[in-house]
Formats: sequence, structure tokens, C-alpha cells
Amino acid sequence: MSRHAARPPGDQPDLDWCHEAVQGVSRTFALTVDVLDEPMASYICVGYLLCRVPDTIEDADHIQPAEQARLLRAYDRVLDPADETDADAFRAAVDEWLPASEERSDDWEVVASTPRIVRTFHGLPDDVREAVTPPARELVQGMAMFVERYADEGGLRIQSREELEEYCYYAAGTVGNLVTNLLARGDLSEGRRARLYDTAEEFGLLLQLVNVAKDVYDDYTEEDNVYLPAEWLAAEGVPQEEVVAPEHESGAAAVVRRTARHARSFLDDAQTYLETVPTTDGNTLAAWAIPFLLAVGTLRELLARPEDALSEAGVKVSRQEVFAVVTEMTGTDAGAHGALADLREDIAGQPYHRASGQAD
Repeated sequence: MSRHAARPPGDQPDLDWCHEAVQGVSRTFALTVDVLDEPMASYICVGYLLCRVPDTIEDADHIQPAEQARLLRAYDRVLDPADETDADAFRAAVDEWLPASEERSDDWEVVASTPRIVRTFHGLPDDVREAVTPPARELVQGMAMFVERYADEGGLRIQSREELEEYCYYAAGTVGNLVTNLLARGDLSEGRRARLYDTAEEFGLLLQLVNVAKDVYDDYTEEDNVYLPAEWLAAEGVPQEEVVAPEHESGAAAVVRRTARHARSFLDDAQTYLETVPTTDGNTLAAWAIPFLLAVGTLRELLARPEDALSEAGVKVSRQEVFAVVTEMTGTDAGAHGALADLREDIAGQPYHRASGQAD
């Protein structure tokens, strides 16, 4: 449970379940929720789960694209305050696609629990729901559009840098706006508010582009999706359908490196976002600085060994480094915005548990 303060009013067992569910579906986002204070911890937790439902459906390779799009459109109606479609109707529609309960992953357990998540969301304050609903719906609508665009391919096949950024906007830029809507509900100067919104999408794009670069193998082998742009792969002589083939490792690794460098171009705006976020209503700098700094570490690893993203081994920062970053950002002196630049530089150079002198 997050530090300090009681959770917001509502059904406590449902809120408790939502916090437990986040732990199962995303290690990185669980870290974020864990270092938020209440009530923001619960607002972000529930908002994230609302977005995780469509993300799981979009990634499901056992559901035909036309059916994926139909389910996503149905879910969008559930989120639409002007529509009478309820979460139980969506749950009934998705039922035939759910794995058996004993084989159900944490992600699919979240989908199965959609009525509980929506009920919990409806128990949050009006201004919280108004902050979350528009970007969450934009995420769902964007995912449905991409599924329909590539319905004949069976999976997503991103063609260009522009389309990659469009996809990343719907998948993560919208989440950046969702978070910002929640953070900006308080009394902020117009300059600070404008700076937040000017950089919110870039913060989300950074995190999503890092995921695109590091998850090439899993995206293709488990979900039949290729997010590395076809035009970049073609420039290296790599057919998109052979992105993880050993004979194309050198060319595909060059595209992974190119994607990582493109992600790196969003670091400055993302840092500006972090230097601007207010620490009110239970928000903390650490909650957003941790994923940012872990993205910096992941980019370091990607640029050093891009070929690892093309194999089952994958690319990730070590548990020791995650622990060192979390410890640094949650320490008694954490929260000083000015320290971010130094931390970013340290982590870009070497794993932080080594840079900070902690035991490996």
C-alpha cells in the first residue's frame, strides 16, 4: 500500500484489489503506484487499469482483428458517460475470448474483472473521472483504428516513423495526458500548466518508444506485431516478416539502435515534464522519475547491445539497478528536481548501482 493518508472514499475491497492487480500486470507501473501517496496513488492505479483492459485485447493474437475492433468499440461505449452500455455487457461480449480461469494470466484477470474496475472508477470523485475519461477513450479509439487498419495482416505492421509516433501517441501519449489531467486539477500558474501539457505527450512517447525498441522479439513472437517501421527495416535489407530471423540480425539490430536513438530525442522534453510536475494531492516526483530513469538505463543497454532485443533474452536493466534507482528517488532528500539531470547523466554512462557505489 502507498505511503501516508487513507485511500479515497469508495469500496475499499475493490480499491485494494485494484492495487494488487497493478502489481501483477506491470512491474514498472507498480513501482510508480507504490511511491505515490494517497489519493493520487488510487487515482493513477484505477486509471491505469482502465487502460490496461484495451491494451490486452489489442495484443491478443487469438482474437481476430475484426473481433478485437468490435470489443474495443464496445469498451469505448462503456467509458462514454453519454452511453448506457455497462461494463457487464462488455464482460459478456469478451467472455468467449477469456482463457480458462486456471490458465488466466494477470492481464486477462484484469479484463475479466472489467466490471469491478469500472465500478471502482465510478466511485472516484467527479473531477477525477472527468480528467481520466477523455484520454482513456482516445487510447481505446486509437487502438481500434490501428487494429482495423491492419486487419488483413493479422497483426500490426508499422510502416513509417510518422506512423510509429502516431501509434505511440495512442498507446502512451494519451496516458501522459491522463496523468497530466490528474496532476493539473490543482492551483497551477498558467505558465506551469502550459509547460506540463507541452511536454506530457513526449514523456509518454519516450516510454513507449523504449518499449518498442526493447520488446521486438516478444512483440513479434507472442503478439504478431512489428512496430519497427517497415521503411527503416527495408533500408537495412530486412523484410518485416523476418525481423527476428538470425540471418537479418545485423540489419534489424541497426533499426533497434535507430529506434532507441529516436526515443532518446524525447529525453529533454520528458525531463522538463518531470521538473514541472506539482507534488500535491499525493503526487510525488519519484513516481514519474523512476520510469524516466529506468528508460535512460534501458536506452544505455539498447545502444550497447541492440541485438539482444531480437532474442528471447531481451533487454532490461538489472534488479540491482532498479533497486538503486528506487532507493535514490525515495530517500529523504529525494524530490529535488534539480538532481534529475545529474542522475540522468550518471545512468546514461553506467548502471546506477555501480555509479552510486552500491554493491553489485
